[in-house]
Amino acid sequence: MELAEAKKKFIETWGKLGSEWGINRTMAQVHALLLISPEALTTEEIMETLSISRGNANMTLRDLMGWGLIEKQHKAGERKEYFYADKDTWNIARQVAKERRKRELDPVLKALDELTKVEGDVNDPEYKTFNKSVTDINKLAKNVDRTLDTMLKAEESWFWGSIFKIFK
Repeated sequence: MELAEAKKKFIETWGKLGSEWGINRTMAQVHALLLISPEALTTEEIMETLSISRGNANMTLRDLMGWGLIEKQHKAGERKEYFYADKDTWNIARQVAKERRKRELDPVLKALDELTKVEGDVNDPEYKTFNKSVTDINKLAKNVDRTLDTMLKAEESWFWGSIFKIFK
């Protein structure tokens, strides 16, 4: 397989993976393109490479910056904006985990904390079932949150070393 074909396949695969994780396919493809580009790219270069509209490119770039996965750069003497993605996969994983935590886990934890405080008759089977389910899910969610917290603070080698020790 030639490099050009491999790049295209990587971009397509990253796009499919992103959509499986609930991320817009185009957003994942733009991120993939920037990941494999040694230099920062302009909006026009991204549009041309991926055959996407200016509106789609601008919205996608804004979303990727919002996720903290790319940064905008300016080159002296040029009016164009350039976009660059961090190539460190550990940084990418931590940033995605941080954003997903903020967007998904934090609201769930807040709701579960509120739901665990619902009062009722401990002898009522409906209340007991509800309370046990909510309390168990809250406990699991808090464990996930603590694990994410550890991951976000950890260095890559320490984190994976710790994970592998669990499975030995």
